[in-house]
Amino acid sequence: MIQVSITAEAISPDAETARFAALRGAACGAAVTFVGFCRGVSQQGDVMRLELEHYPGFTEREIGRITQAVAERHGVADILVMHRFGAISPGEAIVLVAALSAHRAAAFAAVEELMDYLKTDAPFWKREIGPSGARWIEPTAEDRRRREEHSK
Repeated sequence: MIQVSITAEAISPDAETARFAALRGAACGAAVTFVGFCRGVSQQGDVMRLELEHYPGFTEREIGRITQAVAERHGVADILVMHRFGAISPGEAIVLVAALSAHRAAAFAAVEELMDYLKTDAPFWKREIGPSGARWIEPTAEDRRRREEHSK
């Protein structure tokens, strides 16, 4: 089962992971999760908040499409993707990606690939707000390199 949620509400990683893991079948021997948090500092200095915008409906469909492809590529039946939009304060969870599979390698690979995709290609517009104003955030060269590794 693929679950994609794009929400303005705070994400509770522990509760969502427990809920998701409770759905696992008897053949599931691995659960892998990743939680990304808003940092309070970046290379440009202090961060007061992060603002994410998206195109409702399209964002969910696009992330659902790539999540399904990743699940098929790695043989993972169950994946959860939760991503925030709106204003996010330092310390708050931005994203939760979880995968359930028979063995750990497939779950780790699926979560890693999805995070690399979300970092570079997911249809979000990200703006960092600091004491000196706002700046748009673009994927780094390292982000793109990691994403390209999955295309080989």
